[in-house]
Amino acid sequence: MSFLVAIAALVFLMVAAYRGHSVILFAPIAAMGAVLLTDPSAVAPIFTGLFMERMAGFVKLYFPVFLLGAIFGKLIEVSGFARAIVASSVAILGRDRAMLAIVFVAAILTYGGVSLFVVVFAVYPFAAELFRRSNIPKRLIPATIALGAFTFTMDSLPGTPQIQNIIPTTFFKTTTWAAPILGTIGAIFILVLGLVFLNWRRRAALASGEGYGENHLNEPVVDEASSGVHPGIAILPLIIVGLANKALTLAIPAIYGQKFDVVLTPGGKAVTADVGSLTAVWAVQGALVLGIVAVLIFAWRAVSVNFAAGSKDAVAGALLAAVNTASEYGFGAVIAALPGFLIIADALKAIPNPLVNEAITVTTLAGITGSASGGMSIALGAMADQFIAAANAAGIPLEVLHRVAAMASGGMDTLPHNGAVITLLAVTGLTHRQSYKDIFAITCIKTVAVFVVIAVYYLTGWV
Repeated sequence: MSFLVAIAALVFLMVAAYRGHSVILFAPIAAMGAVLLTDPSAVAPIFTGLFMERMAGFVKLYFPVFLLGAIFGKLIEVSGFARAIVASSVAILGRDRAMLAIVFVAAILTYGGVSLFVVVFAVYPFAAELFRRSNIPKRLIPATIALGAFTFTMDSLPGTPQIQNIIPTTFFKTTTWAAPILGTIGAIFILVLGLVFLNWRRRAALASGEGYGENHLNEPVVDEASSGVHPGIAILPLIIVGLANKALTLAIPAIYGQKFDVVLTPGGKAVTADVGSLTAVWAVQGALVLGIVAVLIFAWRAVSVNFAAGSKDAVAGALLAAVNTASEYGFGAVIAALPGFLIIADALKAIPNPLVNEAITVTTLAGITGSASGGMSIALGAMADQFIAAANAAGIPLEVLHRVAAMASGGMDTLPHNGAVITLLAVTGLTHRQSYKDIFAITCIKTVAVFVVIAVYYLTGWV
């Protein structure tokens, strides 16, 4: 019975998300419903002492990253930098390589720290124009954008400032540059196989006489006039974020050590920071601040006109994304405390290989919650100590655990109820029926990539 209660709570949350209901509302309902069925007297203590504590802890740790990332992405958008990068990438690669051009520019924006949701809005108008001119079916646009933004630059490439690559650092005391060789191999695998699949789908459509199509919804109007922004200037803030992230990752431990105590007033209480577990978070925050400053310096006139409205949108988006994920984190903490979860955990422990165990656990929970960051937070919050103990016993570096967890979170997360998928389809004016099967193929490719990386590690020992 306890097992069914835990599964029912997970299914309930998944169905609620699939139907478009707010996770912020339904995560506590699902969690407390499960507690109610287990021990009615424990509802209030568990809600306050576990759910809200974990939820608040997540916001405390990660909200600055969400906020700075959202503001940086919005500034890249309103400054015209995103459009300049897209236009120059298309000019370099050529309109006859429409799919490659869209994947390339989505990857640049995502790896540069721009929010996945901002990337969708920034890239779609140019994708629609390129696909129309090349007579490629519009239904392939979502999968093409997903390959560039939702896969290898989100969690595979070392140093990416996306939240999926930051969360493991606080559990394994690693940095965002963990396992660079394995991450790069995984990224190449996803990119190559993804492009092969998309081009195969394009050729099949061409052979059957299918073109871009007509009477589509949300068709954008692209202004052909130059935005006046030099692409070299436009990409500079993204380069600054990447370089600063790496530099701060090295500098922070050297400056502060592994722990740092500070007393602001004589005889006052010391504030202690566990620098070892916070280095990656601080490094990304600092890098994003420098990126924001760079945009303001180079495009103050364009940004200042829309800064008030744009910053409000960014703050609202950051709050929504952070609290959504935090609610799932609190939900996961409650589920992990239920007797039924012990059955699930014991079943997963039956998988003897620690890396395969971690990969299956993380990607399964990411699929159930429809969120890479949410699923990984649940899995690592409940089982990180178990993963670390198993890895230490097998002599596996924690950097490998980090990379496997990050890539696995971006595996089955993009099921139909995933928020990014729903947004992507809404922006492009397409439906699940029209485009989801191609998105799911990309989902399968990136899930397989996790196990390819695991195999490469065992065959070569590369990290």
